[in-house]
Amino acid sequence: MIVIAPAAPGDLPAAVDMLADVFVTDPVMAVVVGGAPDDRDARLRHLLTALLAPAVADGTVDLARRTGDPDVLGVACWEAPGAPVSTARLAARLPRLLRAGGPTGLLRAAHAKRVMDRHRPRRPHWYLEWIGVTGAARGLGVGAALLGARLAHADARDVPAYLESSTERNRRLYRRHGFVDVAPVRGLAGAAPMAMWRPTASERAAAVAVTSG
Repeated sequence: MIVIAPAAPGDLPAAVDMLADVFVTDPVMAVVVGGAPDDRDARLRHLLTALLAPAVADGTVDLARRTGDPDVLGVACWEAPGAPVSTARLAARLPRLLRAGGPTGLLRAAHAKRVMDRHRPRRPHWYLEWIGVTGAARGLGVGAALLGARLAHADARDVPAYLESSTERNRRLYRRHGFVDVAPVRGLAGAAPMAMWRPTASERAAAVAVTSG
């Protein structure tokens, strides 16, 4: 049985390792991290550590495991609606971000964030920053379980959700969970992920009622 639970601080290294293995060849991460492929893994781990640590503290990183097994099968990192970004938090991330790509990489990452933020809706929403599943766990429903756990929380509070997806395979999964394509995110060299939006539970129910009526 797959169990989903928030990550504890001690889970951070395992979560970083798992996501780094998944995203080291991702086209968007290649743009953000940059540099030669042979040292991208190490730089990506610094980036992930900087970004996941505050999310773990906020309780918005979910881990998937088999019952009674400590190995992490999947990770989903979310940003809560209206989550504040304090100056102290940004300063704490800076050393890791610099190790991920140096000053040039930091500027490149800042540009990528600005591009993606321009496409994000201003309406408060849950934002899926990262999701990944180990190769050995593909086909076991781990990604669906990770999505379902946090989206059930969003639905209980009638809050929408948003994400960007780099692959059609992943978009099929997101569509099954209520996300719809919005538009490609333009402005990232060599990559154009799809922006996807999931209306609130009440909005989805209203749309179904109109269609069936």
